[in-house]
Amino acid sequence: MRRLGDGVEAALHCAVVLAALPKGKVLSGKDLAALHGISESYLLKHLRALTAASVTEAVPGPRGGYRLTRSAGKISMLDVVEAIDGQGPAYVCREIRQKGDVTTNAHCAYEKDCFIKRRMLEAEALWREALRGQTLQDLLDDGVVEIGDQNKEAVGKFITEKQR
Repeated sequence: MRRLGDGVEAALHCAVVLAALPKGKVLSGKDLAALHGISESYLLKHLRALTAASVTEAVPGPRGGYRLTRSAGKISMLDVVEAIDGQGPAYVCREIRQKGDVTTNAHCAYEKDCFIKRRMLEAEALWREALRGQTLQDLLDDGVVEIGDQNKEAVGKFITEKQR
């Protein structure tokens, strides 16, 4: 199984920040990158993916930036993950059981799907369902409880100063 791309972390953090914006306000990609200490060009690639998936929208112009397309409670963590990493399965069975030096002529052994593949895909379906049931609003709520007051104040000040 492959690991999630690094862009998923950046996209989730940025989506949560955008969820905290007042209605109608935007933040630039440059400011989101600065807030998280990551390359602007790297982040813009992921913001474009979020926009292509209709999680965010890009507002053009000198006062433009990014904002969510709908409320935080209507955007799941899975929406963000799939925007960045795609909707295809994370586990890909290459049927190596049929490629080794020890094979049989009995083709019947391979008539069914690989049992490892079946279990991996079942586990992935559960994982996706868990992410589908968690929203950006849930993450915002977590932040209220888990982020220290100093950090909340600093990020809040940054957002207030940089929002457009």
